[in-house]
This record gives sequence, structure tokens and C-alpha cells, in this order.
Amino acid sequence: MSTPSAKAVPTGGKSKTTTTTTTTTKQPQQKSVGTLGVASKLKKPKTTASGKKVVNSHSNRLLNGDGLMRFSRGRMFHRRALYRIGKWKDQQAKLKGDKTKKTAGSIQKKNKRAPALKKKPIGGDRNGKERLVRTKRFPRFYPTEERPKKFSVKRKKFGDHPRRFRSSLSPGTVVILVAGKHAGKRVVVVKHLSSGLLLVTGPYKLNGVKLSRVNQIYVIATSTKLDVSAGKFDAYDDKFFKRVRPAKKDAEKDIFDSKKEKPKLSEERTQAQSTVDTVVLAAIKANADSRVLRRYLKSRFQLWNGVLPHKLKF
Repeated sequence: MSTPSAKAVPTGGKSKTTTTTTTTTKQPQQKSVGTLGVASKLKKPKTTASGKKVVNSHSNRLLNGDGLMRFSRGRMFHRRALYRIGKWKDQQAKLKGDKTKKTAGSIQKKNKRAPALKKKPIGGDRNGKERLVRTKRFPRFYPTEERPKKFSVKRKKFGDHPRRFRSSLSPGTVVILVAGKHAGKRVVVVKHLSSGLLLVTGPYKLNGVKLSRVNQIYVIATSTKLDVSAGKFDAYDDKFFKRVRPAKKDAEKDIFDSKKEKPKLSEERTQAQSTVDTVVLAAIKANADSRVLRRYLKSRFQLWNGVLPHKLKF
């Protein structure tokens, strides 16, 4: 910086003023070499004898400034072998709990183990009197073909799977059939079968639907319900509805007999139909709106133009 300074020099009667300028400059501060020398030294990466960089498997590093790491959390778990440490800690905890059983068990196992080699006496003076022989010999012959291995399957068969029914399909509920020759008709659920099917009936007197089994996916449940608890339907299971195959006919005798006989219902099925329908009709009669309910079961379910199925309340 320059600072002006004025000095008065007397010369006789006159006085003159002269100005002189002095400049001062700041010198840069010298940094200590000792402090910079230590900080400026960079750590050199560790290398092997061949010159390759040593990678530390226990450390993780940032890929960029966004905080993204090079290895994920699960990858670092395996790189650090933490699963081995966990297993080792569990084993040590078991040993600390009861050491006596562990030692006793290990001693028993050692005693049970047969040695791999055993001494066998050999005759002759120049044969060494004994020789080490394997306790369990290798097989002399090996099979030319490998036998197929039988694999055990732990999965349950379809027949052993538990059957679940919708809560809306309880016995006595009036449902609408969606598929089959009786599609659109309203029937009554009699009971649940062990095969996962529903036992339903029309009744036959009202809409012509016989006592039959129906899959629950082909059924729409309604809010109408009857009380069929008075009936006993334990005898009507899947075996009861099993078809009886007719005996095979002689092909040579019946060459020109092309007529096929329709299977007739057995007396047991006819009796079961009347028994179940009696219980269902009595439940309909006991209902307050028995007349409307009869007309409801006789009619078919239909959709017309402008009717939205998802807004219907069954």
C-alpha cells in the first residue's frame, strides 16, 4: 500500500511543500514444511509379491457420491463369513449348556467306530506273521448298469388335500347353477362331501333337478336359506354316487346290435331322492314365504339387456 507524506522545508521567506510516497508490500506467509510433509504423504495400496493389489474382503466402499455401496448387505454377510460365526456361536452355546453329554456322546461314537484296518495272522516264517487288512473289503464285482433310484416324494396326493368350502355355501342355502344342462336353475345345498363337491337337489318335484354332485365353482350363492338340519344325510357320500360299469358284451354276437342302453337309476338312488326331497319340501313349507319360495325355485335365473350382474344382490 502507498501512503502520501507531506514535509515543510523553510527556505528564507517562502515555504514549499514536497510530497513523497512510500510503498509497503505484504510478503506471503511461508508454510511450515514439517506439517505439509506428513499430510502430503499418501497411503500406498498393499500389493502381493507379483505386484497384484490385495483386496480386503471385509471392507465395502462407495461407488459414487450418491451413497451407493459396491457390495450389498447380503453379499457382505457372505464375504465376512458371518454365517460361520453364527453357527460357531450356536455350537459353543450348546457346549456351555451341557458339556458332559457332549463328551460322553463323542466317546461312545469313538468306541462304536470300527477301525479301518485290522491285523490278520499269516502263516510262514518269512511272511512277517501278521499283515494289515481292511476290515470292510471292497466289492469284487461291480454292476455294469446302474439301477434306477427311487425318489421319495413328500408331497400329498390330491385326494389327501384338505377341502375348503365358501362360507356362503352352508347346507340349506339356495344356489344358482351356472353350467350344465340345468344352468340357470335354483337348487338347494344338502351337504358338503369329502371330495370337495356339493350335494344338491332341486327338489325334483319343483324344477326337475335330481340329487347330484356339483363343483362349487359352478354355483352362485344366494341369501335365501332353508333349515334342513332335521334330515340325516350321512349315508350319502362319494361312494354312494360311484357309477357301476356294465359288463362287457361279446363283440362277435353283438356286431349288428348298435343300440346303446341308457343306464337306469338304482332303487337306492330313487329312495335317496325321495328321502332328501321330503326333508327339503318340509323346510320350504315351514318357511313364512313358502308360496313365493316355491315360485322362486321353479323359475330360472336370466339376464336381460341393461341388467348389470355386479350390481345384483342374490
